[in-house]
Amino acid sequence: MSEKDIRDIRDSKVLAAVSHPLRRRLMELLHLDGPATASMLAGKTDQAVGNISHHMKVLAAAELVEEAPELARDQRERWWKRSVKTLRWASADFPDDPIAEAAEVLTLDHQTAIAREWIATRETYPPQWRGVAFSTDTWMRLSAAELEELNERVLLLLADFENRAEPGDGVERHAVFFAARASLGKP
Repeated sequence: MSEKDIRDIRDSKVLAAVSHPLRRRLMELLHLDGPATASMLAGKTDQAVGNISHHMKVLAAAELVEEAPELARDQRERWWKRSVKTLRWASADFPDDPIAEAAEVLTLDHQTAIAREWIATRETYPPQWRGVAFSTDTWMRLSAAELEELNERVLLLLADFENRAEPGDGVERHAVFFAARASLGKP
């Protein structure tokens, strides 16, 4: 993964823009399905086109998405694409900022909702998919530098797998979460 593929969020306005649940969903759709128009995104989210257009403008102002004019058939058609593949941020970069605290809670809620949806529907998945889904957690003794190294290595590993396959036969979407939290000795 190159540096151009990762954007470190350091501005709480950008963090607020990406943390909004609908805007997060729009970013996910652009990541998974590629560039789209507001109309296409409205159809996938059951939202009004005007509402989607508003949220895309907020994401564009935060430089999280950009227009893709090369895809437009005429001057009225407006296509959007993600500006970067991966976003990351750390609450330590936002000391005493309620936006960062809210963003952390919204992120955890989002990840939990995805996991709960999988649990609720897993019996509808073919057996080979039910058998490979997993969850793990562990406690490690790490220095701050080692935790940073772990973060970098996990990002590289995720990027390697993300770039392996195009959608198609036998390839499905999977939500993968990685979060490292320091508990400072509290097991």
